[in-house]
Amino acid sequence: MVWVVRWRGRFLIGVERCRMGMRRCRRRAAGFKTLGTPKSSNFDDAEIQENIMSRALRLWPLLTGTHRYEKVVSTRNRGHGHYIDAPILAYLIESSNGRVLYDVGCDYKKIATPELRRQYFDPMRPLFEPPVMLEEQRIPNYLGRLGLSAADIDVVFLGHLHFDHAGGLCDLPGCEVHVHQAEVAAANTRLDDGIFDDETAGQAHWRLQSAGYTVSAGVHAIETPGHTAGHMSLFIELPKGRPVILCGDAADLRENLVDEVAPGYCWQDNEALALASIRRLNSLAKSENAELWPNHDFEFFNELPPFPRHRE
Repeated sequence: MVWVVRWRGRFLIGVERCRMGMRRCRRRAAGFKTLGTPKSSNFDDAEIQENIMSRALRLWPLLTGTHRYEKVVSTRNRGHGHYIDAPILAYLIESSNGRVLYDVGCDYKKIATPELRRQYFDPMRPLFEPPVMLEEQRIPNYLGRLGLSAADIDVVFLGHLHFDHAGGLCDLPGCEVHVHQAEVAAANTRLDDGIFDDETAGQAHWRLQSAGYTVSAGVHAIETPGHTAGHMSLFIELPKGRPVILCGDAADLRENLVDEVAPGYCWQDNEALALASIRRLNSLAKSENAELWPNHDFEFFNELPPFPRHRE
């Protein structure tokens, strides 16, 4: 868990991992300390500059699969009849406090097993084609190439609960999961067809958030609702170069950011809320001289360092 304490106007961060089903928590040996009582800060844009104690160390983009869909899914009222191929991304972030995964891709079994693929993805046609995912694109395989395993992940931070972002939780048993409480509440209404019930079955063990907060050293959660009820993005300060904002599905494509176009799907059809989040990301990027990383844009993804290279 991430415990955040305000002291002399700054945030002190300690990371402690609890495995599901175990009564005891073991602290990581590398200097992690528990400071005070668990709570989330009311973290806002202005505090990013004032309250960062330290920076993240490294950022790895992970290509966990691809999917093909009608562009109108990503750009509201734009792209009818035009199909695009999009990356399904996750990110591994290493900080001085531990390791954070932002999203985890799809459930490989639902793609690799023909009957499950038909059950879960055929109803989405023709708007969505079933995702394509290789065995080597599963999160544990990426971790293994870095000499890591699920036991080395301190927090799985889910930007939202759609199947291409949360399905891979099944490959990360015992990891602590953070997600916005509004996201879970919306999932439990069963009104969002992009959320699969079995992929939220562990929600009783998740740490639900109610506002932006500091996830780990140099890693800050930003509320960006609209595409979904409790969508969250990440602001990451790195040792070299500009900060990075992982937009998540608040902005699938560069086009969403440049033209300020809402995603095709907005929770409860609230386009205004989605646009407000895009404008918040643009404003934050301008004020902090940060890079904006859209989430389903192959042209952009191909500009990033290929795994196992990383940003730092």
